[in-house]
Amino acid sequence: MKRVTEQESKYKNIDKMSVMEVLTNINNEDKLVPLAVEKALPQIEKLATAVAERMKTGGRLFYIGAGTSGRLGVVDASECPPTFGVPFDWVVGIIAGGDTAIRKAVEFAEDDAVQAWKDLQEYDINEKDCLVGLAASGTTPYVIGGLNTARQHGVLTGCIICNEGGPIVAESDFPVEVVVGPEFLTGSTRMKSGTAQKLVLNMLSTTVMIQLGRVKGNKMVDMQLTNHKLVDRGTHMVMEELNIGQEQAAELLIKYGSVRKAVEASK
Repeated sequence: MKRVTEQESKYKNIDKMSVMEVLTNINNEDKLVPLAVEKALPQIEKLATAVAERMKTGGRLFYIGAGTSGRLGVVDASECPPTFGVPFDWVVGIIAGGDTAIRKAVEFAEDDAVQAWKDLQEYDINEKDCLVGLAASGTTPYVIGGLNTARQHGVLTGCIICNEGGPIVAESDFPVEVVVGPEFLTGSTRMKSGTAQKLVLNMLSTTVMIQLGRVKGNKMVDMQLTNHKLVDRGTHMVMEELNIGQEQAAELLIKYGSVRKAVEASK
């Protein structure tokens, strides 16, 4: 398989460039990422639609990945509860090597083709659930093995990769291929590839949560009130929705614990 993510950078002698030259060239490469994501929108639509349908019937969304890809999945999953007020186990991110690998690389963890399914067993993954494999190269054994076994057990599978085709696509019901081209720093997929995966993850989880009714209008009405900024934001949402003063809105928000509950209880 030809891996675009491993192709040599089109920039030569980057160690001889000035700081501004490095920054400008990285920025020019980064500009290509949203265009590549745009080309993949039909694939993203299919994946998001399928995931939302399963989650409406009680399913969960799992991400598996190694290295940068794994970390991005963990980040997206961890941000769903505070943003959308959903239980912590609705969206779960699993990284090869365990939570230690979030901060420190675990040698050869991504090469274990059977470990992902073992990791997923801790969550009792089943045929109601969805599993999205994250791998810039599209060839990571940890992810391929996890998708393969999950598919055999009736789990809906998808992937977000930055190459076309490959073994991960063959194990995915709904593959998403965002081909961003060679990295500025040869093979450093934390750069354009990581940015592309982050953009797609943002789109996927946000779209799914909208489909699950966790957004009203354009507001995060179920967000967790975990700091003063969010309490203030929520207060203004309640003020706007009920056309009341700040003090009354704040009291309602604190009493009911979320914008949605405060509004619904007052109408």
